Amino acid sequence: PFATANYFHRAVDPEKLVAIKFSRIPPAYERFGNPMQMMKRHYNLPAKCAGKGLRPMKKEDAASMAALLNKQLSTYRVAALFSEDEVLHWMMPRKDVVYTYVVPSEEGVTDFFSFYNLPSTVIGNPKYDSLRAAYVFYYGASSMDLKLLMNDLLIKARDEKFDVVNCVDILQTSTVLEDLKFVPGDGKIGRAH
Repeated sequence: PFATANYFHRAVDPEKLVAIKFSRIPPAYERFGNPMQMMKRHYNLPAKCAGKGLRPMKKEDAASMAALLNKQLSTYRVAALFSEDEVLHWMMPRKDVVYTYVVPSEEGVTDFFSFYNLPSTVIGNPKYDSLRAAYVFYYGASSMDLKLLMNDLLIKARDEKFDVVNCVDILQTSTVLEDLKFVPGDGKIGRAH
């Protein structure tokens, strides 16, 4: 492959993730009287998003989203460029498939993020039969700090009842992963085309 990326995970429902053995309580928390409570506190998210007017994407947002996304992607040596129709196809919200939120302004969308649902079946757990994983898809930031925008993504994933948010360290995500409490996974992805 000409490029590789690492997977990262961010707990949204740490209690469930430990129960299904997706993750475990870190050894540093074992010294506390209630290690799970400490873990839940560590991963707690704000009640509200920071993005002013943040709302689900609408069809009329596609043109300004494409412009913002293509401007940001054009700074990389290898990147896809999106038409308005492609933005609609790939990012128009569809329940249980893809979720896209925008920060609107009079001039159009200034910031947006999207994530998609990749559920897994949980076997052998008496309480849980599925894992809801949100995968970071595309995003664009022009008026918001990327860390705040991605924190809003985590809040919306929580509000949509996802258990974990996964992403790869591509584009600018690597600059905010640690601050947002993402931890390295054990997978890599390679690109050969």
